[in-house]
Amino acid sequence: MYKYFPHTPEDVSSMLEKCGAGSLDSLYTDVREDIRLKGDYDLPSEKSELEVRAFFDRLGRKNSQLTCFAGAGVYDHYAPAAIQQLMERSEFLTSYTPYQAEISQGTLHYIFEYQSMMAELTGMEISNASMYDGTTATAEAMMLAYNNSRKADTVLYSESMDPKTIAVMRTYAHFHGVKLEKFNSLEVSPDDLKARLSEGGVAGVIVQQPDYYGIIEDFTGFADACHGSKALFIINSVAADLALLKTPGEWGADLAVGDVQSLGIPMAFGGPYAGYMCSTEKLMRKLPGRIVGETRDTNGQRAFVLTLQAREQHIRRQKATSNICSNESLMALYVTVYMSLMGKEGVKEAAQLSYDGAHYLCDKLVATGKAHLVFDKPFFNEFLIEVDNRDVFYDGAIARGILPGVKIGSDQLLMAVTEKRTKEEADELIAVLASV
Repeated sequence: MYKYFPHTPEDVSSMLEKCGAGSLDSLYTDVREDIRLKGDYDLPSEKSELEVRAFFDRLGRKNSQLTCFAGAGVYDHYAPAAIQQLMERSEFLTSYTPYQAEISQGTLHYIFEYQSMMAELTGMEISNASMYDGTTATAEAMMLAYNNSRKADTVLYSESMDPKTIAVMRTYAHFHGVKLEKFNSLEVSPDDLKARLSEGGVAGVIVQQPDYYGIIEDFTGFADACHGSKALFIINSVAADLALLKTPGEWGADLAVGDVQSLGIPMAFGGPYAGYMCSTEKLMRKLPGRIVGETRDTNGQRAFVLTLQAREQHIRRQKATSNICSNESLMALYVTVYMSLMGKEGVKEAAQLSYDGAHYLCDKLVATGKAHLVFDKPFFNEFLIEVDNRDVFYDGAIARGILPGVKIGSDQLLMAVTEKRTKEEADELIAVLASV
């Protein structure tokens, strides 16, 4: 009768006793009292399928659909309608854990293609498939650098990285004994970095391209400085931007990490997304997750198998070196279909339109005399501006159905433009600022 609620009161009591908890409520003592639900859910005992659909349709209409000029790691990109249909093909909807190659060829095939595309996009030799999201991918890269070094226990990171990514890195570092040290990658020269590395103790250096504020940074000489001190050079990037920017491989990076959400995955109120991790061949056996390879079956036909799997999938968790044992395979499929449909030129065109649109919007906003670019540096499709009467402008844009950006500090806005934003939408936003 209750197939979705298999635990009996006796089961629950036994588990609570094992946990040392007196009640279910005591399991949530770390959750603030003021945000905890008091009482039962306000749910009817039963509804028909038609009534359930109508209920959630009404609920969904309460969401405000705003024209999005916000970014900060999540972007409103176009996705071909055919993606959803192709994802539902039976050969792709096999088990997400493809241990049995003979019955998981569809899953193994798209993972192989995903790896191939991500390796080409990042300019790296190897790609795994895949990570939970861009933040954990970066934290896993930090751990890989730490575990790769025999004596060094410090990882340097650029302070212009996404604060959310830095927060996750700090959590990982705290529980693994990694020392984190920040530096300003916009101001540090290769010689400055080399001098710090020469002091010893550094296992890796992590930077972001473009950085959190959309700035395109110059990492010339960084890889040489790192490799001279046997430290790994790690670059976090928005995946779609690499269609036009110099790739991590071209910068000489050892690891390329980031989120693939920009490759057509809907914003979806924060997820699910997926992270990528690509590396040099030298680090292949140290990557978390899995790597799928191509082979031939007994009939000589093309086939796919799990070539490498991280050991954490088969050992006791307390001995694992990584938290990645499963992955966001469905999202890897989404990205694979997206890149296949868009093609190389399509992905490049989307990135170019995003770049052009951002520069148009920035120039016009600054021309009003009511906004000023915070950093006088090259940027991609995202930029930070200081706005007169920022909150009045923000609220005015929301009233017009536009999300104008992400608030930074007391008077700044981080704004992003994608290929979905039209000139008319940008002009409407510009008009809102002009009227403030």
